[in-house]
Amino acid sequence: MSKRCDLTGTKPQFGHNVSHSNRKTNRRFDPNLQQVTFYSDALKQNVGLRVTTRAIRTVQKHGGIDRFLVKMDPAKLAPEAVRLKRRVHKALGELPASLR
Repeated sequence: MSKRCDLTGTKPQFGHNVSHSNRKTNRRFDPNLQQVTFYSDALKQNVGLRVTTRAIRTVQKHGGIDRFLVKMDPAKLAPEAVRLKRRVHKALGELPASLR
């Protein structure tokens, strides 16, 4: 299973551990991924995703997975999220004013 956020596409970053003697050894900064289930009002079903804790907070701030996906630019979303966004748009038909 890849260490990649299904919504934002965040993946591991790389850097160095730096010791007191200034010796540098490679290390990896993994994203804090959690398995969560969001309820989609548009799809009328639960959507299980593997997302970072930061993405969970952002979804809550926007008021749910549907509003988050509608407001986000597809260029900033992971491929899984873009497919989910298309499903939500198709289910909504025309966007209601509350989700714009």
